[in-house]
Amino acid sequence: MTPNKTKQPSTPKMNPFMGFFWGILIVLLLNGLIFPNIAQRQIKDTDYGTFIEKVDSGVVKEVAIKSGQILFTAEENNKTQAYRTGATNDPQLVDRLLNAESPNENHKIAFNQIVPQENSPLLNFILWWVLPGLLFYLLWRQAGKSLGRLGAGGNFMSFGNSGAKIYAESDIKTTFADVAGQDEAKETLKEIVDFLHNPAKYTEIGASLPKGALLVGPPGTGKTLIARAVAGEAKVPFFAISGSEFVQMFVGMGAAKVRDLFKQANEKAPCIIFIDEIDAIGKRRDAAMGNDEREQTLNQLLTEMDGFDGRKGVVILASTNRPESLDKALLRPGRFDRRVQMELPDLEGRKAILAVHLKKVKHENIDMDIVARATAGSSGAELANIVNEAALRAVRLGRKTVTTADLEESVETVLAGAQKKNAVLSAAEKKLVAYHEIGHALVAALQTHSAPVHKITIIPRTSGALGYTMQVDSGEHFLLSKEELFNRIVTLTGGRSAEEVVCDTVTTGASNDIEQATKLARAMVTRYGMNEKYDMMGLETVNNAYLGGDSSLTCSSETASDIDKEVLKVIKTAHEKAKRIIADHMDIVHQAATFLIEKETITGNEFMDIVRHYETCPPAGSADRRRGTS
Repeated sequence: MTPNKTKQPSTPKMNPFMGFFWGILIVLLLNGLIFPNIAQRQIKDTDYGTFIEKVDSGVVKEVAIKSGQILFTAEENNKTQAYRTGATNDPQLVDRLLNAESPNENHKIAFNQIVPQENSPLLNFILWWVLPGLLFYLLWRQAGKSLGRLGAGGNFMSFGNSGAKIYAESDIKTTFADVAGQDEAKETLKEIVDFLHNPAKYTEIGASLPKGALLVGPPGTGKTLIARAVAGEAKVPFFAISGSEFVQMFVGMGAAKVRDLFKQANEKAPCIIFIDEIDAIGKRRDAAMGNDEREQTLNQLLTEMDGFDGRKGVVILASTNRPESLDKALLRPGRFDRRVQMELPDLEGRKAILAVHLKKVKHENIDMDIVARATAGSSGAELANIVNEAALRAVRLGRKTVTTADLEESVETVLAGAQKKNAVLSAAEKKLVAYHEIGHALVAALQTHSAPVHKITIIPRTSGALGYTMQVDSGEHFLLSKEELFNRIVTLTGGRSAEEVVCDTVTTGASNDIEQATKLARAMVTRYGMNEKYDMMGLETVNNAYLGGDSSLTCSSETASDIDKEVLKVIKTAHEKAKRIIADHMDIVHQAATFLIEKETITGNEFMDIVRHYETCPPAGSADRRRGTS
């Protein structure tokens, strides 16, 4: 049997700063002990004449002469009082003190002259050299820490430290199984993993590992996730750092961080370096760059990428949303050899991503196809958020599992905001919103090459929408024809057209429709070559395509003015078509709007039942009523 061992308490270590404090306190106490009999009393200042009078009157008990001062005590009213006066050149002073009369014959004045004592050389060394040096060191260290918090990359003692987060191979649990919807990117990166596992297979034929791979794509597509997955699959250390951490307040510190990062990586090879948002330091160099620190950091990064041996197994992964802004020297072969596209997932990719995230929540009977089709254009991060919102909704409703209804509602919450339960529309506003949304739905339903209507609602949302019509495509589309784009514009003008034809008014509810219709019509004219006048002439370029895209015209001001006329022509044609469709189907509009006002939310199937009923069995006299108003 092993005896129990009692853990002995560890001896507390003395803080060096507390020792310094106690040393200063002891010196002050020793200084205060110079006058052991007087220091504790309150001393009054007086003149030399009063001192002589008190000596002659016999009330003075003791006298001490030191450094041009006379300190004495006198007995007055049965109390002892301490005095201080200035010393003068009085040769009779000693005789006065020896021969002073006193009421008490046994009383003698005790006096002495204190000779100033000089400190020892050791004490002088401590007071004049050691203590000021220690104080200066403490101030210097504290200033370094303060600058480090301001962005100087740590205190002065750690100048040039890369600051990268280093994960050991055992700390990374992410694998390619956790990355869904990016099959092409995984295939590209699997070769890097295989090289790190079996380098001999490649080196014996003379092949070397690609030095760098640039991950490019919109936000939320999993660039950081797949970089961690590469390290997790390869079972190698992982250095993670953001590009903004290299940009420092002092010139040269960013370059020092780059040197330190590559030095550590070479020591731990094989390993992976991941630089997130590399465009922070990798922007194109030009005359207007105006930042010496960023340029020096980029130059150092280029030099380090050229200097290390690819056969050691050091791989650099970097991510960016703005590849067009990167310096050409950074993208040439030999530095970032591969460009891995991380695009928004397609239909099957969205299903796979939803399946990955649904493993983390309890669910039942989820229709993946409906949810995946309703989330067209969503990134992996947005899909993860949708699953989480569905789980939160299930908890709010008191259920323990997530259903398809939860996911559908969470899609609407993410895209249009949560329902505004306290918003109460007046009867007139509710009627206008209902006709507006039915106008969108009817125009979409009666056109070819248009996505089917999935849901219509007039429940206000926190995004500001008083209602919306959701269309869900039955499949994935990679190319859009001129007819499809034009029909989308017609559908966008359907809401305003219903207000005009049915209610004989216009409202501000069409502001977002107008914005989207104008954007589509302008793209048809300037970018897609879908205009007879300008044929296939490119009139506009798009920058930052992965960050929403901001366009700029590449034509003269006269042409720009003429482009506006062509865009207006497209929109007016679409608007007229939408008004004709609504005017020719007034029975459907009235019936569907009445049903929507009553239910507030109707499905696409319910709406299409009304459309089919009136299309197959039009009521008598409907041709006349179709042109009426409510």
